[in-house]
Amino acid sequence: MESFLIKGGVPLHGEVTISGSKNAALPIMAAALLTDEPCVLHRVPDLSDTRFMVKILESLGATARSEAGTLTIHARKIKGYADYDLVRKMRGSICIAGPLLARLKRARISLPGGCIIGARPINLHLKGFAALGAKIKIEGGYVEASVRKLTGNSVFLGGRAGPTVLGTANVMMAATLGEGVTVIESAACEPEVVDLANFLQAMGANIAGAGSPTITITGVPKLHGAEHNIIPDRIEAATFLIAAGATDGEVTLKGARGDHLRAVIDKLSEAGVAVERSGANLVARRKSRLKPADVTTMPYAGFPTDVQAQMMSLLALAPGISIITERIFESRFMHVSELARLGADIEIEGPSAIVKGGRPLSGAPVMASDLRASAALVIAGLAAKGSTQVNRIYHLDRGYEGMDLKLRGLGARIARVEEQAA
Repeated sequence: MESFLIKGGVPLHGEVTISGSKNAALPIMAAALLTDEPCVLHRVPDLSDTRFMVKILESLGATARSEAGTLTIHARKIKGYADYDLVRKMRGSICIAGPLLARLKRARISLPGGCIIGARPINLHLKGFAALGAKIKIEGGYVEASVRKLTGNSVFLGGRAGPTVLGTANVMMAATLGEGVTVIESAACEPEVVDLANFLQAMGANIAGAGSPTITITGVPKLHGAEHNIIPDRIEAATFLIAAGATDGEVTLKGARGDHLRAVIDKLSEAGVAVERSGANLVARRKSRLKPADVTTMPYAGFPTDVQAQMMSLLALAPGISIITERIFESRFMHVSELARLGADIEIEGPSAIVKGGRPLSGAPVMASDLRASAALVIAGLAAKGSTQVNRIYHLDRGYEGMDLKLRGLGARIARVEEQAA
């Protein structure tokens, strides 16, 4: 396996182009199953997750052709059974269930996998399908859903940690070809949900309210092919903003959406990192000495759980005490012990991490536990003195397109090497 070898202590400077959003691309790719006509998607990031999704779509009978970030999917004739060996590798694969149920009136899908960051049950997805009239059975590690006719209904998708993003996407996709009106209450408001709704509308769906807690879908008999540009990845953008602040550099992000990053930009400002708009770009630089800040993860438009680990790396450098509280996932502090290997002083108390910042970080071999933890360790390694080897970067390759290449373009001393034991 590969790892990143980082020689830290170099401020990042220059421009970086933000890729299309992984979390928007996956359900939009799945939505192409709703029509037998070709769909053309631009700005699809080249990631292991998107490549897995292509394999899943092909296993269902669709064809997919990729060229220079543009993916053409043609699901002319498909089946409703998804193979375990593919689905188990990626949690986002569950979003094929809604399109299969809508188009074929049946779906049989293995329970999905993904990063180990706490329980992420799909009960709300199934609750939504049942509200539309589907019969649900879970047996032998598979979910089986079938329906004679999808019928519009009201469904509440609020969960213990707030609305479900993929659940909202799944129910919205299923309802597009149902009869009557479906109202999703406590819907996820994330930009990725809005992007999916925009693509579905381009296909001929009738959707109102995406981006608000109430989404209304009026079913239509048929959807057609469409062309769509994936939104920029707000989590990748946040990661580079934080990396600029952590290394005391100045980085221009081309194509990032500041309106998708308000909570992150607000906390960065509190911590001493300025993010300013420059034309169509965002520019990040330190405006003062780093300062402590308290962060609580929340559903959108609050601070994203997917940026919590990266922010922890920055706050470990800020003199003083910061408190980071995780309200979305219960097991998302697995990076803390690895940051401690680099010299960070962090204690866990229930759902909160107490960060006693300001101690200098020094390089060491570390082990990534999940996608965003990988990014946090890279940021810490960039800021640390000496060499840091981040092992298990296959996690990182799931969600960051060419991160090492982009960082080298900003002056970072980073290379892919063969993994060594931590």
